[in-house]
Amino acid sequence: MPAPASDRFDRLDALRGVAIVWMAAYHFAFDLNHFGLLDPRQDFYRDPLWTVQRTCIVSLFLFCAGLGQAVALQAGQGWPRFWRRWAQVAGCAVLVSAGSAVMFPRSWIFFGVLHGIAVMLILVRVLGLRLTGPGGTAVLAAVAVLALALPHLAAHPAFNGAAWSWTGLVTRKPVTEDYVPVLPWLGVMLGGLVAGRLLLQSAPAALQGPVPRALRPLATLGRWSLTFYMVHQPVFIGALMAWVALMGR
Repeated sequence: MPAPASDRFDRLDALRGVAIVWMAAYHFAFDLNHFGLLDPRQDFYRDPLWTVQRTCIVSLFLFCAGLGQAVALQAGQGWPRFWRRWAQVAGCAVLVSAGSAVMFPRSWIFFGVLHGIAVMLILVRVLGLRLTGPGGTAVLAAVAVLALALPHLAAHPAFNGAAWSWTGLVTRKPVTEDYVPVLPWLGVMLGGLVAGRLLLQSAPAALQGPVPRALRPLATLGRWSLTFYMVHQPVFIGALMAWVALMGR
């Protein structure tokens, strides 16, 4: 039987913490490169060393979000609590757009990871509520595979414009610093929901068990993921700007 829903899901939090640490390291390297402090200069937009890392980081974040939705749905989370959390994510997405427009006016973030999560959370929750039981879980898995495949099957130039690029059915990636469209990324979050359901039914300790003392900071960080996400880049950029000014570069 699954453990009580009120217990802390430390292992899930720690996994989310791993994604956060990886993201922070990636962003710090990006910022160093942006300020000309990496030698040799790196191409974060084309070099597989960086593009593959970005894909893995975003995938881990969205997979954890899907796992979290499985936990929330099993616990019977109501719509009011869902909307409160959703409003935090959506509000932070707006702040990210505003901040990026100041720093990167030609490639500002209009649909990045937080924007994508805000839309996908609603879709995943609705699908998760409607598709229940073993049959529903199988359908969710099929929808996840379809979401992953659609950008390769149904991409069309009509979706390249700003009004529709959020779908992900583009033939040309828009000029932006962060782009996480609904497709194919909805498939990753749905995959997390499916995996979460299966784990909660057969091996809840994989998500809910305690973590070793050395990993507890990761679990704590994972519980404050949105706050850390919003704070870390202003801190990094501010510190590097101060360093560059101090060194007269």
